[in-house]
Amino acid sequence: MSVIVPVRDGASLLAESLPALRASDLPGEAWELVVVDDGSGDGSADVAARFADVVLRQPESRGPAAARNRGVRLFRGDILVFIDADVSVHGDTLRRLDDAFRADAGIAGVFGAYDAAPRARGLVSQYRNLLHHRIHTQARGEAETFWAGLGAIRRWVFVAAGEFDETMRQLEDIDLGYRVRALGHRILLRPEIQGTHLKPWTLRSMVVTDLFGRGVTWMRLHLAQGRTGRPGTLNLRPAEKLFTLLTGAAAVALGVGLIRQQPLWLIASGLCLASVIAGNLPLLRWFARERGLRFALLVVPLRLLYYLLNVLAAGIGCLQHIVAPRRRPASSAPAPPEEPTAG
Repeated sequence: MSVIVPVRDGASLLAESLPALRASDLPGEAWELVVVDDGSGDGSADVAARFADVVLRQPESRGPAAARNRGVRLFRGDILVFIDADVSVHGDTLRRLDDAFRADAGIAGVFGAYDAAPRARGLVSQYRNLLHHRIHTQARGEAETFWAGLGAIRRWVFVAAGEFDETMRQLEDIDLGYRVRALGHRILLRPEIQGTHLKPWTLRSMVVTDLFGRGVTWMRLHLAQGRTGRPGTLNLRPAEKLFTLLTGAAAVALGVGLIRQQPLWLIASGLCLASVIAGNLPLLRWFARERGLRFALLVVPLRLLYYLLNVLAAGIGCLQHIVAPRRRPASSAPAPPEEPTAG
């Protein structure tokens, strides 16, 4: 296995995530640790050098897709393991990934999940990380996508699918997963393969990420591939699409009701939102079991905000698709080998 960790200005994260990798119970001779420093200015490469077998330094940031591709091109593992710099893996994570490929020669890739103990405190951080854990746990089995936060793929499949699209700064792993599946290969989601997420979230970072980092990008990706009408996995399940439509309808009805001063529109808006909340009751009950009733109640406006951002992202994504349809560039030739830095 080649374990590839891209990083940009994540020295403090690496100081926790890399020792966790080194503490893995998979024997050291079975894997190598490669850190690709994507133009950091905080000494990330120096921290990485204490733990990694190899550190690659990029003089300027080219994004995580390019960083991962560079790590793949220069090293030898038959299985490529991608771990984000802000993920602290469990002791059995690498062994479980290895076992998954040994148990099923027919799978091309496998990915895991965040655990239910995110490091960052605060409502938004706990909500986002627990939500990720819940979604991946419920979607166990055959997957339509891939996740490079904690995932692995056979090298020959990765190369055949065209590597990560280096023009993408978000969702390049989702895009890769779609291409792998289009080639007829199987990807498994195994939520028992876990890591602790170290990243803190704020309300602002959540809004920016959901709207522009993921929402618009995901919508354009789906429109480009004609996937919008197909049943999805993870957070693209039909119920989630319905909740997004209901939230959009609630926003429109609320606006009309306030402008026209007609209570029926306000009632219709309230009914739409009540339906969304009712549809989220299983998730809210799970939050209550994990963090208490107060936490679950505070999550309700965050869920409604999430669906509203989905509405906005869908609209922006459709408009951008009409004006400038997304086309994946032709795969570039591998970069010439460069001299790595030994860790």
